[in-house]
Amino acid sequence: MKQAAVAGFAAGIAMMIGGALGAVSHSDSTKPVIDGGNEVMEPMIGGQAMLPDRDIMDNMAASPMHTTLAAAMKDTGVASALKAHGQFTVFAPTNDAMAAAGNQPKSTLARRMSYLIVPGKYDSQALLKVIEEAGGEARLRTAEGGVLTARMNGPTNIAIMDEKGNTADIAIYDVRDRNGIIHVVDHVLEPGGGSAHQVALN
Repeated sequence: MKQAAVAGFAAGIAMMIGGALGAVSHSDSTKPVIDGGNEVMEPMIGGQAMLPDRDIMDNMAASPMHTTLAAAMKDTGVASALKAHGQFTVFAPTNDAMAAAGNQPKSTLARRMSYLIVPGKYDSQALLKVIEEAGGEARLRTAEGGVLTARMNGPTNIAIMDEKGNTADIAIYDVRDRNGIIHVVDHVLEPGGGSAHQVALN
């Protein structure tokens, strides 16, 4: 029964379509690419180039720092959403962050993976804009149905807080993908207690 519920949840996530904000920003990187007519820099993760013509899941799978996360996304079926034609933002914890979080029950894995996904394209400039417009703390609705809070941590760094009050800093910004953005974070973000209602956007 639990497996059916998890599979149904993952299938629902895979059917979502997010809307893009289309903002453009600069990142630490090694190679210029063109995005929206502007030259931006192409980030690398763990020495591997992240290519903007790949989908989120393909870039994540190519990252040596995200093997644990990529495997969890695939195991739950949530990965199929990250290969879709919508636009998504993923706050992607590294292998070290996943290890520090410890083993978690498989029954909640799909929910926790979809909590890391925000429908829509939120690069660093879009995050800065929504933080400013919200008066310093922007609430981002996740695919899981919960909320992540984005706010400034000092003059230049954006921090993301989960529903349990845990905070992750963005270590690598603006990994552009064909269907969205990856931000590499240094801690695992987790939903609060109780069951949330998954977001379905058309």
